[in-house]
Amino acid sequence: MQIGPYTLRNNVFVAPMAGVTDRPFRQLCKELGAGYAVSEMAAANPRVWHTDKSTRRTDLDGEMEPKAVQIAGANPAEMADCARVNVERGAQIIDINMGCPAKKVCSNWCGSALLQDERQVGAILDAVIAAVDVPVTLKFRTGWDRANKNALTIAKMAEAAGIAMLTLHGRTRADGYSGEAEYDTIAAVKAAVSIPVVANGDIDSPQKARAVLAHTGADAVMIGRAAQGRPWIFREIDHFLRTGEHLPAPEVEEVRRLMTQHLQTHYAFYGDYTGLRTARKHIGWYVRDLPDGEAFRQQMNRIETCEAQLKAVDAFFESQKARGERLQYQSAQEKFAA
Repeated sequence: MQIGPYTLRNNVFVAPMAGVTDRPFRQLCKELGAGYAVSEMAAANPRVWHTDKSTRRTDLDGEMEPKAVQIAGANPAEMADCARVNVERGAQIIDINMGCPAKKVCSNWCGSALLQDERQVGAILDAVIAAVDVPVTLKFRTGWDRANKNALTIAKMAEAAGIAMLTLHGRTRADGYSGEAEYDTIAAVKAAVSIPVVANGDIDSPQKARAVLAHTGADAVMIGRAAQGRPWIFREIDHFLRTGEHLPAPEVEEVRRLMTQHLQTHYAFYGDYTGLRTARKHIGWYVRDLPDGEAFRQQMNRIETCEAQLKAVDAFFESQKARGERLQYQSAQEKFAA
């Protein structure tokens, strides 16, 4: 798998997710088998470039290459400037966000709202590609709503403009994240263009990844929500795609070590006050499908120091070892019964 001059080690990618795929989490996913990761989206509006939030979102210090930053905006000139600034800061790939369905983003005619204005899409693509000398990629949806699906048109425009890779989420903006992703449109886009196409949406297991690749003919898959609390999903999918064999669930001791590493880098990245609070969601995702996970999550929300949070996580996973050497995931039925 190739993006411009960069050869990726596999075709299993981390999706950019606001509030999730910060540098500590991206780096952990890469260490656990992800072939590529993209930052949280950075707003093109220059008034917010120097805020703490924006600076952290585009912090690439020490990250495994290639380093990719996603940018979001509606103004071609601002998008071009934002791309230039992030390349100066170390970005080796720029990804354009035309897929975010969030109301706050779309109300400013950013993200997937742009799919309603193909002329503006073209202007942004041309401006960003002309502004930087690194590969530019595009993440988008199948259309604004099911009556207005224009992914094929956008894909052909992007290829003609010089976009290096397309990532297509198999839903419209109106769908949000509801229902099931559909892959026929991704297959049609892949058949219509010669640049790499990445399939995104509802890929949550090795079997699903293989099925989506077979159905769409896509070059890669991108994993989003399924990686929350389960960053080892990338090695599981990569191994299955290469060998047809499933890896066993990770050992409890390994997960305890990984979580300690993740939390320590998370605190260092955000500082103790913010780090403690933003770590809670990650911890909740890690434990949600484990026995006693919900009770532990509620306990976690009352802890007020990083040291105590680390000790509580350590104790929780020590208790999990009594159930077996490897993680014992609960089914939805078991959690409901509990």
